[in-house]
Amino acid sequence: AATNRPDVLDPALLRPGRFDRQVVVGLPDVRGREQILKVHMRRVPLAPDIDAAIIARGTPGFSGADLANLVNEAALFAARGNKRVVSMVEFEKAKDKIMMGAERRSMVMTEAQKESTAYHEAGHAIIGRLVPEHDPVHKVTIIPRGRALGVTFFLPEGDAISASRQKLESQISTLYGGRLAEEIIYGPE
Repeated sequence: AATNRPDVLDPALLRPGRFDRQVVVGLPDVRGREQILKVHMRRVPLAPDIDAAIIARGTPGFSGADLANLVNEAALFAARGNKRVVSMVEFEKAKDKIMMGAERRSMVMTEAQKESTAYHEAGHAIIGRLVPEHDPVHKVTIIPRGRALGVTFFLPEGDAISASRQKLESQISTLYGGRLAEEIIYGPE
């Protein structure tokens, strides 16, 4: 039997002689994600620029099913663009859709909203770049996705097993960076 919620199982099920052994299967690390991607990539025609290691590095927390979905979404983006092969561009689009939500192109933003969002996201990016022990900035967008008007995406250099106090403080500082940038430009509200 398998479950994602062992905490809600009836203890009677876990007594010796029944399901007395628990095998925990965690999420794959960066090497595991790379190998899983390579398996799923066999089914789609790939451009020469594809680097499974880079894609794996940018997908922390992805399960095997998430990675299969990533490859499928990238193939769909390529098909919609009438492309014969899937390139890194399609993988980036697929990753953005999965991690940040679908683009809300139908949402109309005024120029003032776009400007405010751009300053906000720039604040996250700048603080993220300046503070110590922070993941590098990977992408900044003001295209609305999911519930967000914009997104600043940082690319971890490796899988995080733990975080130092300095790293956590840097991440918190980066979260404040968006609001601080707005305050610098527009003043306190």
